[in-house]
Amino acid sequence: MILFPPAKVNLGLNVLHKRSDGYHAVETGMLEVPFFDVLELLPSEKTDFKQSGLEISGNVEDNLCMKAYRLMETSYQLPSVYMHLRKQIPFGAGLGGGSADATYVLKGLNELFSLQLDDEQLRLLAAQLGSDCSFFVSGGAAIARGRGEEISPIDLSLHGFWIKLVNPGIHVSTSEAYSGVNFSPSPTNVESILLGDKETWKERLKNDFEPSIFDRYPVIGKVKDQLYEEGAFYAAMSGSGSTLFGLYEKEPKKSFNSYFEFIGSFN
Repeated sequence: MILFPPAKVNLGLNVLHKRSDGYHAVETGMLEVPFFDVLELLPSEKTDFKQSGLEISGNVEDNLCMKAYRLMETSYQLPSVYMHLRKQIPFGAGLGGGSADATYVLKGLNELFSLQLDDEQLRLLAAQLGSDCSFFVSGGAAIARGRGEEISPIDLSLHGFWIKLVNPGIHVSTSEAYSGVNFSPSPTNVESILLGDKETWKERLKNDFEPSIFDRYPVIGKVKDQLYEEGAFYAAMSGSGSTLFGLYEKEPKKSFNSYFEFIGSFN
């Protein structure tokens, strides 16, 4: 079985307050984008995980794919599997690649072993692995609330538009990003903005992580400015960064030779 876990970007991100459980309450638009990792899942005599493409350091058992398998193995007494992940989405970049990989392990195992779990059951399992994971059960476009695990799909289509992703290679840890946030006292209504005129997104759709991160790493803010100069109708940092993205009506050209760059269309 071959699966293609996608990246995501955040369309607006309100950080509302710190919760009693230590997480932060957020409201954000999440959009699946046409940029993918590749995941192979096969029944096997023993459980094995291989990885190629972008290098992921650390112990194999700490990888989210293995954590997803162990969660399913414990819950449903699964047999052994062979997993091979070709990593193409930069990690720690605000694109949700690791979360997508883990969730697609859940979805793949559900299909491979005919577990007949519905999307709500998969979302509950995914929420145990990470805040972004629940979104990738259905993907598409959605509003995420709570710590990111409360997913409400929305009817938003960018069919025919283009996206450019640019990662300047600066690692911004989640704790660093949250440490600089000023909570939104009067947050914008992300859902109403997204379902309104796209021409208003530039002025109305904000990411609360941007001010402090742009102040700390000016080069990240300069990338956003350049995306607008190139003709993006909306540009922002995704999540807590450091990937920037621009949305375009026409296919943009590559322009960041020294950074990671991807261009794709919403067909």
